[in-house]
Amino acid sequence: MKNIILIVFIILTFISCKYQSEKVENGSQSSKVEVKSVNGQSHFYVNDSLFQLKGIGFNFEYNSNLESLKKTGANAIRTWSTKYADTILKAARKQGVMVALGISMGKELWGFNYEDSLAVANQFEKVKSIVETYKSHPNLLCWVVGNELNLLFEADGETLKTVNPKVYDAISDIVDYIHETDINHPVTMTFAGVIPEHLQTALERVPQLDIVSVQVYADLENVEARMKEVDVEKPYMITEFGPKGFWEMPKTEWNREIEEASGPKADGIKHRMKVGLANNTSGKCLGGFAFVWGQKHERTPTWYGMHHADGKQTEYIDILTKLWTGNYPENRAPRVDSLLLNSLHAVDNVYLKPNTEYTAQVFASDPNKDTLNYSWEVAQEVDKRSQGGEKEVQPPRIAVKIVSSEEGYFTFITPKETGAYRILSYVYDSKNKAGNANIPFYIKN
Repeated sequence: MKNIILIVFIILTFISCKYQSEKVENGSQSSKVEVKSVNGQSHFYVNDSLFQLKGIGFNFEYNSNLESLKKTGANAIRTWSTKYADTILKAARKQGVMVALGISMGKELWGFNYEDSLAVANQFEKVKSIVETYKSHPNLLCWVVGNELNLLFEADGETLKTVNPKVYDAISDIVDYIHETDINHPVTMTFAGVIPEHLQTALERVPQLDIVSVQVYADLENVEARMKEVDVEKPYMITEFGPKGFWEMPKTEWNREIEEASGPKADGIKHRMKVGLANNTSGKCLGGFAFVWGQKHERTPTWYGMHHADGKQTEYIDILTKLWTGNYPENRAPRVDSLLLNSLHAVDNVYLKPNTEYTAQVFASDPNKDTLNYSWEVAQEVDKRSQGGEKEVQPPRIAVKIVSSEEGYFTFITPKETGAYRILSYVYDSKNKAGNANIPFYIKN
């Protein structure tokens, strides 16, 4: 009998230890995260230790490699929802990376109605469940409530309009709940751009917000002055920054956005990070999150992603690594400076004839003197352009007759059908690095 009792005791002890281990793995031991101003500069402090934010927006669906991400010098990631939170937090713990955990909320832009009290109440209950589930994870840095809920357009799809103030009332209830149930993590919400009336209206209704977060691209270099104009007293983060947005770039005569080649794009990111983040003297800027680890189709398959769809790394990652660690990676990405089609740049408005031979030329080099390989695609333009980061359907690739393709030159026969197209050039070394460029063109008789 004693032996049976002893065996049962051992089994129960093993189960208890395993349960405690799983609790720790799942985050039962919460970190204490605070935002403090010391010597006039605001920073995160994790368990009383200074935490200088170097963050990346993490697109788990396209690239879940946190080990590779950490090599850039990043110490934090940001999510837009909790869809993969269990897996992400487990990996973050293994790699020693903190997580700004996004809480997805309905957007008026996408049809959510904040006059619908039942829908708002149901959303609140879902948020409460999320907070209870993840509030004790040791790698939780802060809560990011909603994403760009201030973004709304008039019928023309371009002119900004004001959202229902009840959006901010709903956020206020959520912030209050988090403050009551989780004393260890600050709360923020994100704004598309630095728009004074949007920020002022929101902060009148959510004055208890711990951190203000704005998402700026070309405007990153002006963010200190812009935030000063709005006179925001709170510390702030840049929860998205990166290349110039497609709304900030020139367009063709047929209203198609012109993307920078990967080389100039990386140069611009480097410049804006230095001016807007590293040299920010406001004392209020906590740092930010570069957009986006992985790949995301938005107007083109290469506009924002740090990777190509096949997982190859771009010069964007090299720039982050240099700024955050002091050194470039040993193997650097191919440098793509520009692309010509029929000897024209994209800003020249490239009109071509159907079923006719033309040549494209990409100008590329490699910092490591690696041999470069070239790949080309011709695609239709996006049929339905997304707004506010909504999922966008990648247009089909067009099978074209290739006349020749060698050493950065691509000669092909244009499609027979008139309309808007884009030629895309991809440049690779043999060590998982890549560059890119593309040109929109229009076929007409």
